[in-house]
Amino acid sequence: MGLVWGASFLFMKVALEGVSFGQVAWSRTLLGALALGVIVLIMRPRVPRADGTPGPVLPRERVVWLHFLVVSLTTCVIPYLAFAWAEQYVSSSLASIYNATTPIMTAIMATLVFRVERLGLGRWAGVGVGIVGVLVVIGPWQYSALTGSLAGQLACLVATICYGITFGYQRRFLSQRPIAPATFAFLSIGVSAVVMLALTPWIALTPVDLDWTIAGSLLALGVLGTGLAYIWNINVLRAWGPTGISTVTYVTPVVGVALGVLLLNETFSWHEPVGAVLVLLGILLAQGRLRMPRRRVPAAT
Repeated sequence: MGLVWGASFLFMKVALEGVSFGQVAWSRTLLGALALGVIVLIMRPRVPRADGTPGPVLPRERVVWLHFLVVSLTTCVIPYLAFAWAEQYVSSSLASIYNATTPIMTAIMATLVFRVERLGLGRWAGVGVGIVGVLVVIGPWQYSALTGSLAGQLACLVATICYGITFGYQRRFLSQRPIAPATFAFLSIGVSAVVMLALTPWIALTPVDLDWTIAGSLLALGVLGTGLAYIWNINVLRAWGPTGISTVTYVTPVVGVALGVLLLNETFSWHEPVGAVLVLLGILLAQGRLRMPRRRVPAAT
């Protein structure tokens, strides 16, 4: 997941050379839905009912479909449009660094909004460190941070807030339901594709300039980044929980920055990697993987 999603920021940057930001989001969502639809059609995965009989391939309760409509907006529609729009103004490397804030957003949403996890004092300190890291990455002391670059960076944060909502929402309302991982991924992306199709007149009907690199980038974004990776995503969510699964963002910025620097000759200022280190430190604290030292109480004499 980290390798595929880290490379997605490179694919978006390349695709934007020939298509609009709306077409990037539209294409990857529809291609991902088609790939997952083929997998579900072939596998026809079912989860056994309580009596041992196989359940339906697709859920039949209306409330489940409504939950997936919410998930479609926060998993794909809003963040895909936000990240693709942002990469018109920021580098793919910087966008991948901002994606690393997902665990911080997840911890906040899972704790304060959906109440599916609890954070102690040390973990809240991690959230605070992560927020400071975001401010360092933005670099508000720079004039450029107050122009288009700032708008692009804020769009990246809108996307990661949506991802934080997704992980908490899925854990609260969907992850415990008897839905096979492949079906779960297909419904998340498939409902998103229906929403994108409804938005076609506003986001997709503009001229395109395709070559093999742009077409290949869109295919990779759709089939891998929006298709197969979401099956892995659901499996890890059920095994580790919403905060645990967001550790994929340890790998994503490393891959994204490396590809941006090596293949696109992108550069960044000193404060961006420093802020990224603070964000990762905040993640480690927020997830309890790194603990703050405790003060020793002297023994009574």
